Amino acid sequence: MRTLITAAVLIVSAACAYSPAAPPGPAVFPAGTVVDLSHAYGEDTVFWPTADAFKLEAVASGITPGGFYYAANKFSTSEHGGTHLDAPIHFAQGRNTVDQIPLERLMGPAVVVDVTGSADSNADYLVSVADIEAFERAHGRIPDDTIVLIRTGFSHRWPDAARYLGTAERGAGAVAKLHFPGVDPPAARFLVEQRKIRAIGIDTASIDRGQSTTFETHQILGAANVPGFENLNALERVPPTGAQIVALPMKIRGGSGGPLRAIAILPTPR
Repeated sequence: MRTLITAAVLIVSAACAYSPAAPPGPAVFPAGTVVDLSHAYGEDTVFWPTADAFKLEAVASGITPGGFYYAANKFSTSEHGGTHLDAPIHFAQGRNTVDQIPLERLMGPAVVVDVTGSADSNADYLVSVADIEAFERAHGRIPDDTIVLIRTGFSHRWPDAARYLGTAERGAGAVAKLHFPGVDPPAARFLVEQRKIRAIGIDTASIDRGQSTTFETHQILGAANVPGFENLNALERVPPTGAQIVALPMKIRGGSGGPLRAIAILPTPR
């Protein structure tokens, strides 16, 4: 009997030793406070002077013959207005459209370069290589494959188009009157070539400043297949380093841009 029990124990032990490993558990989403970085779309949403505004039309709203409530709407919007994505193809022929952007480019670790002091006193301010170097002296080198967010403080002017864009006028003639900060082309090239950034975002209407006529920063970023996030909000709530960004646009096939819901996940205090 003792021999039989011993044999049974050995068999069970061997079975446990060679049993398949348990499947890994689900990936844990980063813990931390979630901050909404997007402005809501509505009748007051700020758009480029030549772009069609956002429209929401009610299709149904009320109690149905079946006795339950039902609501539905239809909407229309330009790709580039409100908090939105600039796909690389926006200014770079043959580069990624909205639906072609790898998801990995739309989420990941972020840094926030704060130029509010300079932008507050100069609506045409250009974020420079010197600004990036000053950030790195204070917070360390920006790692490769990082999402860089530029905080100018202009989101606090939203939705006052005159203060946010520099003019509330509409139409082609208003474009020359635009005044808001953007990223200097040499700084964009530095971030693309020397820091190999994953994506870039800003809390103004364009990654190029309002007075740009050649949109060279867009061209540099687009050529490198780097997507841009424009009209971001609440960057003052995101620390200089340590946050994770998720910025998912409407998946428009062939789109050059589209509405964006962006969030930051703040690091948990240790």
